[in-house]
This record gives sequence, structure tokens and C-alpha cells, in this order.
Amino acid sequence: MSNIPKESSYYMIGNNRITQKRINELPFNIKLKERAKGMRKTRNLPEVLFWQQVHKGGFHQIDFDRQRIIGSYIVDFYVKKLGLVVEIDGSSHDNKVQYDKEREDYLISFGLRVYRITVNDVLKNLHLSMIALENFIIDNYGNNL
Repeated sequence: MSNIPKESSYYMIGNNRITQKRINELPFNIKLKERAKGMRKTRNLPEVLFWQQVHKGGFHQIDFDRQRIIGSYIVDFYVKKLGLVVEIDGSSHDNKVQYDKEREDYLISFGLRVYRITVNDVLKNLHLSMIALENFIIDNYGNNL
């Protein structure tokens, strides 16, 4: 894996140039600031395991934010330079199909892409989950060289 500095306009994953798609203007509900801060401190095991894989550029030098506020929602992870939301779906999403759809439609309305990983996949197949995320990024942002 070759790595491109964060200041570059693209990342490299294998032979794939990943073009940045920064979304600069996103709504921010200031009332959620303390809640998001508190959520970052909680020990949600699947989120902690995922965070260990991606923080400090550990995943192809791509910068992830944790518990990012977008409008009136707090997303699990956000990649600003790609306009990518990563959600880790556990039992809290059970019986919330309509809510999740409305939330995802809202995020997509800003040009964001949403990638979902199940808690089970993070806990039992973390390596495969990271490969699947890598493939999603290549498919959606990549240009094969």
C-alpha cells in the first residue's frame, strides 16, 4: 500500500487513485455538541475496534472523524475529504427501518455517501469488514491507474 500525504487531493489504495470529494457546507446542530462529545468517550466495543483501525490515518492515510454532527444527526464516523459516512449498525437500529431510511436520505441529500457495517461483522470479521470498506471506497471514489 502506498500512502499519499493528507494534504494531497487524492489517496492511493493499491493501484487505485481515490479522488477526494469534499463536502464543505454541512448543517450543524450546536445543541448536539455535548452529546456527541459524550458519545466519543463511551466504550462501544464495535466502534472502538473500528476506530483502532482507522484513527491517525491508519487506514490508507484517510482521516476519519468520530461521532460527527451533521444537521440534527450524529453519525458514527465521517470522512470529510470523501463525503463518506460510515455507520456501525447494531441492535439500536432494529425496528427503525423508516427512521434509518429518512436519516440516510437526509445525508445523501447533501451529496454524502453512506456505508453500513453490522456490529456482528466488526466483532467477528473485522479484517473482512475493512476490506469491504476499502472496496466500497475504490468502487465509489477510485480511478484505476
